[in-house]
Amino acid sequence: MDTRKLIVHGPETVSWRVVLDPLMMVAGVRALMLQALQPTTMRGVWQNSDFLERPLDRLFTTADFVAVTALGTPGQAEELGARVRAVHRRLRVHDPDTGRTRRVDEPELLLWVHCAEVSSYLEVVERGGLRLTPAGRDRYYDEQRHTATYVGLHADEVPGSAAAMEEYFARARAGLDLRVIPESRATLRFLLWPRTPRELRLLAPLKPLWVPVGLMAYYTLPRWARDLYRALPEVPGVQPLVTAGLRLTRLLATAVPPEVRGRPFKPETRALMADLHVRLARCGVRPRRNLMRAWRRAEATAPR
Repeated sequence: MDTRKLIVHGPETVSWRVVLDPLMMVAGVRALMLQALQPTTMRGVWQNSDFLERPLDRLFTTADFVAVTALGTPGQAEELGARVRAVHRRLRVHDPDTGRTRRVDEPELLLWVHCAEVSSYLEVVERGGLRLTPAGRDRYYDEQRHTATYVGLHADEVPGSAAAMEEYFARARAGLDLRVIPESRATLRFLLWPRTPRELRLLAPLKPLWVPVGLMAYYTLPRWARDLYRALPEVPGVQPLVTAGLRLTRLLATAVPPEVRGRPFKPETRALMADLHVRLARCGVRPRRNLMRAWRRAEATAPR
């Protein structure tokens, strides 16, 4: 049986390698920091959610969307995409600079969020040790064009290669009014030193363990983004140190069983992963062993 009939992306794809990487938590925080530089996007988050009061909800809701659209069945992905689009259609954001009210699902805003996310995922996990060829990077972005359709974008409007993604950010820097507004800075401060949610107050003594996550996320931002924030000093030697930290974090996290790493996530996400293992087992695929073999074969035969 072909596993690609059971899942949106097959185990031989680059998307699987990225999404299942243990550094995705750092990558997700980096994506939020980058997204916050677009004022309308950031105001949309603040005006339509209680992000600072329930930060884990947003983070894990995003994680659930990524998991479902990359690893779920076509039916699961389509159903979730329809719900997300329905919510976005109802939401509006007021721009105090112009007095305009805009829809949060305007294509240019959706595209910014998508590109900030998928580029952050790839940047962090690859820098942390995931080995990809140039063709592999292009395959990842091409695969993610399909994911973008679930939020309402057209695949042909989404960057499908590393070069196209680089060109997109050059255009975004020139035309999307990227800058730091008070909401952006407050979000960054929160991501560097988050307020402990009430339901996790017993874990407050462990909050210092978050510091490396926030620092690694910040220093993996592109230099132009860090220059806009100017929140932390550009200390000589910090970039090699961040790379070493990512590699060490990935090594330590890989040693933790997946079922343990998945405990903080939403029950739906954990259920999806459990169901995924069952479906793969029916196809004769063992996640720890056969997936690696499939990835190596796919990378060895990928066009260069």
